[in-house]
Amino acid sequence: MLVSRGTMFFVNSLKSVFLTFHVEQEIFDMSVFSNIYDVIVVGGGHAGAEAAAAAAKLGSKTLLVTLNFETIGQMSCNPAMGGVAKGQIVREIDALGGYSGIVTDHTMIQFRMLNTSKGPAMWSPRAQSDRIAFARAWRLKLEHTDNLDLFADMVTSLLVEGNRVVGVKTQLGIEIKSKSVVLTNGTFLNGTIHIGTKQFGGGRAGEASAFGLTEQLVDLGFESGRMKTGTPPRVDSRSLDFSKMTEQPGDVVPGKFSYLDTPKLVEQLSCFTTYTNPIVHDTLRTGFDESPMYAGRIQGVGPRYCPSIEDKIDRFSTKDRHQIFVEPEGRGTIEMYVNGFSTSLPVDVQMAAMRRMEGFESVKLLRPGYAIEYDYFPPTQLTNTLETKEIKNLFFAGQINGTTGYEEAGGQGLIAGINAHNKVRDLEEFVLSRSEAYIGVLIDDLVTKGTDEPYRMFTSRAEYRTLLRQDNADDRLTPRGFEIGLASKERMDRLEKKQTDVASFVGFLNKTSVKAEEINPIYEAKGTAIVKQSDKLIRAVSRPQVDLKDIFGLTKVEEFLGENDFSDEVLEQAEIKIKYQGYIDKEKANADKLSRLENIRIPHQFDYDKLKSLSFEARQKLNEIRPKTISQASRISGVSPSDISVLLVYMGR
Repeated sequence: MLVSRGTMFFVNSLKSVFLTFHVEQEIFDMSVFSNIYDVIVVGGGHAGAEAAAAAAKLGSKTLLVTLNFETIGQMSCNPAMGGVAKGQIVREIDALGGYSGIVTDHTMIQFRMLNTSKGPAMWSPRAQSDRIAFARAWRLKLEHTDNLDLFADMVTSLLVEGNRVVGVKTQLGIEIKSKSVVLTNGTFLNGTIHIGTKQFGGGRAGEASAFGLTEQLVDLGFESGRMKTGTPPRVDSRSLDFSKMTEQPGDVVPGKFSYLDTPKLVEQLSCFTTYTNPIVHDTLRTGFDESPMYAGRIQGVGPRYCPSIEDKIDRFSTKDRHQIFVEPEGRGTIEMYVNGFSTSLPVDVQMAAMRRMEGFESVKLLRPGYAIEYDYFPPTQLTNTLETKEIKNLFFAGQINGTTGYEEAGGQGLIAGINAHNKVRDLEEFVLSRSEAYIGVLIDDLVTKGTDEPYRMFTSRAEYRTLLRQDNADDRLTPRGFEIGLASKERMDRLEKKQTDVASFVGFLNKTSVKAEEINPIYEAKGTAIVKQSDKLIRAVSRPQVDLKDIFGLTKVEEFLGENDFSDEVLEQAEIKIKYQGYIDKEKANADKLSRLENIRIPHQFDYDKLKSLSFEARQKLNEIRPKTISQASRISGVSPSDISVLLVYMGR
């Protein structure tokens, strides 16, 4: 067939255009995600942020996939970090080399140490944060973390080969390969928002819910469930009468969370308290018929220890008032958070009820309270590294495991990020024991006992809370963080100096005597027995009635302190060490006894059915949870001491 020169030129031009387009398309495809990541983290909340930072800092090529960069580290609920037991977790995250404490210190607007009237095991730091600044600080920390890429999209499914995860697929249809994946989806998995009779999809107010993952995971053999949480209204501070409320200022000398040299808080903002009353309760009851919870539209289980205001007046019907905390959302903003008034009632009922509280008579609503229902996966499907048992190299962290709280999420994210990094490099698992950290208690509770309600950390959950104090988190965990490469040398240097200073000061008190005529005035002022001869300073400080600062006026003490520039942290540690050494030693001895059971490991594929001496329930639970050690087995509900004896005898053989 004859082809004209013009036609041939046209055909060749088409070929050239096609080849150019094809080459450009290949270049484009390669430019999106050409390499296989070591770790992909799905979700940019507190768990995801800590997981991504940890994996990247340890040297893994990491990708964080999240819907919106503006909401990385978002404080969806109250704008505060810490609290009872939660403050200890934030300090543990910091001691290991995580970012939560640093971000909090840079953005806090108020600091309070809770429970100071009790022993030091109960002291718990809490900070009110600037919500906008907090999220921005988190984003900037991640953007300046080496080895970490960010991508804005929704992950709709996992890429799985056999029983191993090999990547993710996004809503845009992009497949991204990786050696491990950490899911930290928060409340976004099939999230549904409820306000009165209205309900709509959403993972958070103004943000879409995530879909596809739950269904795939169920198809892969995972068990899922539904939980709910709620958030209170936000109101305009200009419409409130604070003169009718009680001011709640921060500590006179505010503390901080990080063991590094983060800025100290100078200008604090106050919170305020008010109360509900019987008229408020009666007004709220008028909306119960339209309440999604009471009408049965919400099936998920809510947090028992942080109930909605509807729950409170229903459960505690004999109480005629409940305390409400009115907290600023940040510096310069008019937005206030009505803590204690979590609700999903119709908006008009929310407004009518609030206007009957002292100081809220003319309140203007900025955002109504709402409830959110979401999917979670019972955490007994995980190992204590937070890797799933069903799919290798897949990790879960945060609310996907049935927990509630920024701090619990951050602690899990940190451990999941470390272990995702370790897994792809065939490194040893990183696990914290119950006697090492509240994070260890948290994860052990989740994977061993599971949870059928949103899990929240309390000091009462820890057997060794005298060991797990907020003041000694660096002592306990910085060496472990430094050993794996997460905690910096600066942290270790600071810890070693602190330890040296504490030992020096305690040694001085141990060897220094003070005359009776010098110490007795202090004893008399404190209402404790006087002495007839010289007394060691260590014995003086050991007395419950005497505080360390009471002896600072003594000549020898003044001279020693003048020669040594000890920080307040060192002096606090020294006093705790002196006053509580007996309790600390006793708890250490108990922890050491139980650690022997931690050393007795159980083979992963052990056949419990062959041990007929075990109870039927024990065999069922042990086969389901697959504990790694005898100690973990002993904490499983339904496994009795006699069952543990059977296991000990068999493992001994």
